[in-house]
Amino acid sequence: MAAMTLDPSLSLQMTAKESQQRVVIEEIDGLIRVYKDGQVERFDIVPHVTCSLAPELRVTSRDLVIDKYTNIWARLYVPNCHEKLPLMIYFHGGGFCVGSASWSCYHEFLAKLSAKANCAILSVNYRLAPENPLPAAYEDGVKTLVWLRQQFLTRDNEFLTSKCNSSSIFLAGDSAGANIAYNVAMRLFGLTNLRPLDLKGLILVQPFFGGESRTQSEKHMVQPPRSALTLAASDTYWRLSLPDRANRDHPWCNPVAKGAAKLEDLPHVPIMVSISEMDILKDRNLEFCAAMAGAGKKVEHVMYKDVGHAFQILNKSSISQTRLNELICHIKSFISR
Repeated sequence: MAAMTLDPSLSLQMTAKESQQRVVIEEIDGLIRVYKDGQVERFDIVPHVTCSLAPELRVTSRDLVIDKYTNIWARLYVPNCHEKLPLMIYFHGGGFCVGSASWSCYHEFLAKLSAKANCAILSVNYRLAPENPLPAAYEDGVKTLVWLRQQFLTRDNEFLTSKCNSSSIFLAGDSAGANIAYNVAMRLFGLTNLRPLDLKGLILVQPFFGGESRTQSEKHMVQPPRSALTLAASDTYWRLSLPDRANRDHPWCNPVAKGAAKLEDLPHVPIMVSISEMDILKDRNLEFCAAMAGAGKKVEHVMYKDVGHAFQILNKSSISQTRLNELICHIKSFISR
């Protein structure tokens, strides 16, 4: 994503004195740089693309405005068919700080998932930290559900309401997006009426959780160069996203920490958790699944061998493509039950 408040070309023209005055306080190499004066610089590591798709994919995509005042929008994917389809509300990853529904990697992944799993997908472009720290992304997720409910009640968007089944809604996401999906679901406990929307399940792909105490995979999992998620990057994302003076045992980061919301408050729907064997989050994700099961939730996890974090969008190796196809098959089976 481009710089929010700084034209990247200007950085090349800064004098040495100006450079020294602009103090960097947080940085993830090649992704984001935060300055002491509050400016945030993001780098275009992934191309942004329009909603157009190849005709042979047989999926129609459209961009929809959720809230023009806060610039929340979503990209809708609908396979070409004559029946109403399950609707997956999807939140992209990026540590709450980077990423977009228009990133080419997400556009390709979700279009393929929509076609292969035969479901509609609403990919939400939520507000990013640090300009909009948590719970902004969670609020945007809830606002998307309220907006969606209104569409079905008023039938203002005929394309969406004629193609999507309001009684078959899934919350999903990967990495930070999976964290958002989970925390949005937790917030549904306080919403008295979302009818005609009916939540049928959660799909959490490598959910981004943390904690002050390190897990074994966080301490010892060796990450390749340019890994999608290192421990240092993880810590930086949390510092940029959580409220001031919060640590990684904050409930938004660590859902099983003391003082976190009761897991029993989560809607009683099936939960699918995708875990990557080479991901530093592996043990954290297994811990989450165990806690869910202990709270009486119907949770299932799938371990994807020999791949790391975000393999489904960032790695084109043959093993990653094999695991991607497996992931899509598992998701299709989950939403078809």
